[in-house]
Amino acid sequence: MHSKKQAPVKYYVGIDVGSASVRAALVDEFGTVVAHADQPIQIWEPQPDHYEQSSADIWAACCSVTKKVVCGVDASRIRGVGFDATCSLVVVDKQFQPLAVNCEGQNYRNVIMWMDHRAVSQVERINATQHRVLNYVGGVMSVEMQPPKLLWIKENLKESCWEKAGYFFDLPDFLSWKATGVTARSLCTVVCKWTYTSDGGWDDSFWKMIGLEDLVKDKYEKIGNHVLSPGESVGNGLRPEAAKDLGLPEGIAVAASLIDAHAGGLGVIGADVKGHNLPCENQPITSRVAMICGTSSCHMGVSETPIFVPGVWGPYFSAMVPGLWLNEGGQSATGKLIDHVVRGHVAFPELQSKAAASAHSIYTYLNSHLDLIKKSLPVGFLTVDLHVWPDFHGNRSPLTDLTLKGMVVGLTLSRGLDELALIYLATIQAIALGTRHILEAMEAAGHHINTLFLCGGLSKNPLFVQMHADITGKPVVLSKEVESVLVGAAILGACASGDFASIQEAMAKMGKIGRVVQPNHEHKRFYDKKYEVFLKLVEHQREYRSIMNSC
Repeated sequence: MHSKKQAPVKYYVGIDVGSASVRAALVDEFGTVVAHADQPIQIWEPQPDHYEQSSADIWAACCSVTKKVVCGVDASRIRGVGFDATCSLVVVDKQFQPLAVNCEGQNYRNVIMWMDHRAVSQVERINATQHRVLNYVGGVMSVEMQPPKLLWIKENLKESCWEKAGYFFDLPDFLSWKATGVTARSLCTVVCKWTYTSDGGWDDSFWKMIGLEDLVKDKYEKIGNHVLSPGESVGNGLRPEAAKDLGLPEGIAVAASLIDAHAGGLGVIGADVKGHNLPCENQPITSRVAMICGTSSCHMGVSETPIFVPGVWGPYFSAMVPGLWLNEGGQSATGKLIDHVVRGHVAFPELQSKAAASAHSIYTYLNSHLDLIKKSLPVGFLTVDLHVWPDFHGNRSPLTDLTLKGMVVGLTLSRGLDELALIYLATIQAIALGTRHILEAMEAAGHHINTLFLCGGLSKNPLFVQMHADITGKPVVLSKEVESVLVGAAILGACASGDFASIQEAMAKMGKIGRVVQPNHEHKRFYDKKYEVFLKLVEHQREYRSIMNSC
């Protein structure tokens, strides 16, 4: 008998630029993360609601982490590279040199971050137009999208930035340009954040109506007139300079990119669920929602026909999964909110020292502390008198009101670790209640959702996961690979290499299920009541604001 020679394993590199760090992973053709590295990147906050970064700092971090994950690997087995990133705005001049997006004129700070809310006045004026393109963003454009930021630049930095600008990139597209020298944009970025439509392209009347007719005159060269589907190969692959910077072979396939949340969705939503006794088994992928939860959270649901959900972005055709329409709900501050609440509490130094002494993270310690104080109660029931409205950074979905503020009801004079643990729990519950609010809006509009697929940093927290299962009443699927966003980026590289016939095929093979968390249906009545209170909180906020505005 002759033994069959096994083909060498193929590898793909996924590079993910998050809000505060850049990560890279070497992923094999079966979806296993073989190597992983990360590096922090700088954020500047020159004034409230202004958040800026440096494209040079980001690219340097991309190169550093990529070199680490491919070190010692046979280069001939690395077949492709995929990028994802936050939907931040990168500005460069006609020679591709960085341009300042700030009044200080510091050119290296040439990125307006996704979470920057400087363009409030501009987005209000854009929404007042009621232009038809707004139908594809839930009826109301977010301040986190690119048109209001572009308008802010024109109105506030006309001579120093707007008139000198050669190109405005979404950060994922900037990265594919750095890698290939090709200025093509991803359908994902331009559809989701710039008002491009997959059937009609750019709408001249919109840009003229909002005062950005300059972009129409040059046939959209500055914002992109060559659009590729995510996973499509860009140009001639990795150019020599970028190959040297990244430590990768020259000419390997580079994929058209994705926004980071969409890469996370790609990494989890298409996984094979056979044998896990899930309601989505033998159901179309449209029965699933991928929730990518980190600094903020995104809720990605797909449909075969366009579904217009008030207050939820989309429908976007082929923006994540080719051939399907995407709706995207979101919460602007989730991981950032939990950190804010915990680190700002007077008992935080005590928590920090006790967690360090026990060699646990602060959140693992808090979860254990909640188990100690719950006595005979289920943990979640500890907040019967403590309620949080989580929109400390405005509401993205489904209320689309960036003026909403956070609320806490039920505070006492207690200042100890018990109270910190309780406000931490109530905050996590509030985020899960916000998810329920988004899912109900999607279901009311025509989505049929029965299973949640979670990934991102917060999915590593078992309390966060269980609260989402209990409060939504739906099972939560966690991927085998915690770094699902990086797997999603690697799937793009795999598709660009030609090793898979389609993104769907790559998703099914490279996305793996790890653990399933079922809801505790015995707790349903308690969380239904918590949800009633949750909705009352925003009613009361709007009521007292109306009273004060009448002064």
